[in-house]
Amino acid sequence: MKIITLMGSSKKKGNTATILGWVEEHLRTLGHEVESIYLHSKEINPCLGCAKCKEDATQVACIRQDDGLAILEKMAQADLTLFASPLYFWGLTSPTKAIIDRSYSLVTNYHKPDHASLVEGRRQALLVTGGGDFANNAEPAFTAFERLVNFYKGTSAGELYVKCTVPEALDSDVKNQAVAFAAKIAG
Repeated sequence: MKIITLMGSSKKKGNTATILGWVEEHLRTLGHEVESIYLHSKEINPCLGCAKCKEDATQVACIRQDDGLAILEKMAQADLTLFASPLYFWGLTSPTKAIIDRSYSLVTNYHKPDHASLVEGRRQALLVTGGGDFANNAEPAFTAFERLVNFYKGTSAGELYVKCTVPEALDSDVKNQAVAFAAKIAG
């Protein structure tokens, strides 16, 4: 299976990166091709809402000529896209949100009988880390993700929320959660 991971944390050795690393390692152990994209190093301009992308349902037709376009094309080619982000103010980080906004160009005719998507049937997964409990904290991000998967006409492969403090405190229980999550989303 061809998998891309979209890492939205600015910290290359933080909680999200550490847990994502365990997930990616296990996915590779299972024989999958994994490409990791560190979103903070990419130029991802915001969606203009111009709808030029809606003129051709057969290709990623975003007019923005930046790194976001290449990422969207990789999403259209992947069997599974894993979004990974720390929780910032009840949502995903701005680079993660920027690529999600730009993924508007992957779908045409939403809420119409000829609703089409370049990632239709493809697996989508979400990994989020945060300092607080899930309740009254992380659920808006997960609700938004569920709606995104429906917009994509995709398949939800799985979701994982890990409450954590510092990478040094991540223990074998969290690593086991990451490995189990990897097995689930690759299923």
